[in-house]
Amino acid sequence: MFGLLHHLLHPSNSYALCAVARSGAHLLSAGLRVTHRAGRPLQYFHEQLAPKYAARYRLDAINHFAHYVRGIVRATATPNAVFGFRLEAWDLERFVDRLRETGEFGEPKAREIELFRSAFPRLGCVQLTREDKLRQAISKARAMQTDNWVVRPLQGDAPEPIFDPELIAHCLLSAQRAEETWADFFQRNEIEPLAITYENLCADYAGTVARVLDFLRIRPPREFVLGPPRTTRQADALTEDWVERYTRLASAKLLPANPSSGQSLSSTCQ
Repeated sequence: MFGLLHHLLHPSNSYALCAVARSGAHLLSAGLRVTHRAGRPLQYFHEQLAPKYAARYRLDAINHFAHYVRGIVRATATPNAVFGFRLEAWDLERFVDRLRETGEFGEPKAREIELFRSAFPRLGCVQLTREDKLRQAISKARAMQTDNWVVRPLQGDAPEPIFDPELIAHCLLSAQRAEETWADFFQRNEIEPLAITYENLCADYAGTVARVLDFLRIRPPREFVLGPPRTTRQADALTEDWVERYTRLASAKLLPANPSSGQSLSSTCQ
């Protein structure tokens, strides 16, 4: 009993899902959670979502951030002492600043990786990207219009999205900047993440989850079999129609050269 309590209070293995919007982070997170060996990797440090988790675990994410970080680690680690969390590129700089401001995870000028490793023992990074950038952008544009970020079976009808080439262009630029943000972070901190693509995740769901577990040196329960995803892919005939229409506009050079700054490029919580 003491050994189990010690692990829950002092997780010995941590990882971050370093995501770009619509790259499969929710899908991968769900697959890892159901193993009951890989923590519960959610967006605990997203500015909009942190208050929800703080209330759930009776923590204070605003005035006592160091206590919040430690409390989330303790509360959501699995019994084998593994803690996971998901972080979008647009949350990275603010999250680093908040860790630094506490003064409890390193010196004022400590490197980012030193702050992370102080907060999260034996941190590993899993990088999620998507090869088909246009379909990624269309997926985000549709989700932004409908506020339907996770498509589940038997879900009620969502508002009908409208083809908006400028919004799609925004989402393309957003994904590009997010990937550059992560690439810079990995390079300056000398991190070699495990690279996972959305396409591989969809083609071999169980195999990809197993690959992540192996990277993190996590052994799933004996005889564990990962079932099919509980979510469904958003891509459908409407997606294909938008792909064709956007490609046609791009070929005719009828798209805005520089998307306007009126639409936020940051990733909406999902």
